[in-house]
Amino acid sequence: MQWKFELLLKPSAVPLTEGPVWDGEYLYFTHIRASRIMRYDPRGGAITEWRSGTNRTNGLAFDAQGRLFGCCSGGRSIVRFDPDGRNVVIADRLDGKKLSTPNDLAIDRKGRIWFTNPVNDGNWDQTEREELDHRSVLRADPQKDGSYAVTRVTFDTTQPNGILVARDQNTLYVAESGSARGIPRELRAYPIREDGSLGTFSTLFTWGEDARGVHRGIDGMCFDCEGNIVATAGWETSGSGPMIYVFSPTGRVLETHPLPSVRPTNCCFGGPDLTTLFVTTGEGHFFKAQTDRVGWAMYP
Repeated sequence: MQWKFELLLKPSAVPLTEGPVWDGEYLYFTHIRASRIMRYDPRGGAITEWRSGTNRTNGLAFDAQGRLFGCCSGGRSIVRFDPDGRNVVIADRLDGKKLSTPNDLAIDRKGRIWFTNPVNDGNWDQTEREELDHRSVLRADPQKDGSYAVTRVTFDTTQPNGILVARDQNTLYVAESGSARGIPRELRAYPIREDGSLGTFSTLFTWGEDARGVHRGIDGMCFDCEGNIVATAGWETSGSGPMIYVFSPTGRVLETHPLPSVRPTNCCFGGPDLTTLFVTTGEGHFFKAQTDRVGWAMYP
């Protein structure tokens, strides 16, 4: 089945939509540079502003309690969006140094927040200094007093992006997505050890280079109910173009679906039966497509 993408939101003068998540009733996504979280109601098709003043928040994720967390690029932090309207910073430093631009996050069954911390130009005040000398995956562990302790867990990434925790909690999938020449863009699988540290990764898929430029690897990704990884990747300058990929857990390409956009950014399943895929883009689109797959997310 070839997926047909329906445009729900046209790009505005302020680009870059990201971070789609489904709560069982509504679909939320971020409008990064407008510092907004939008809400889509599939029953009537309305798209409304749910939260403003989000300081260029990127990825979103729910925890087991139904609380919404986000990667606040402009604030260089991980935040929790409370129902009373407060945006609560729960992590903004590693070893006393400010985070860079947190990009995407995944929350496991222990409440630990795994998040990528690359540097995304344009999503922060570039007059500020980059304090960390690495671009890594970090983990924020909840403490008894309600605070979070942040730990570095990768030491071999250069621009990590999309991130997922497997259903069995034993694997962390990471998109290594830098676009510099000579650095491979990869879909990686890291074994999660009992103590929360990561083992040596396996490369599941890799994008190379051609005469026109560097291929664009994965930006965002989600799971279907069979554990396959549905990912946004590709761009207009090289390779096969903007695409939705479906990978098996071992990295085999099962399907590809061309997208009517230049640079897809992220995706998630939603709708009453979790068979609708929602996609955001660098230009600011919001698409949906009816699929022949059933999605899965850790929460809700």
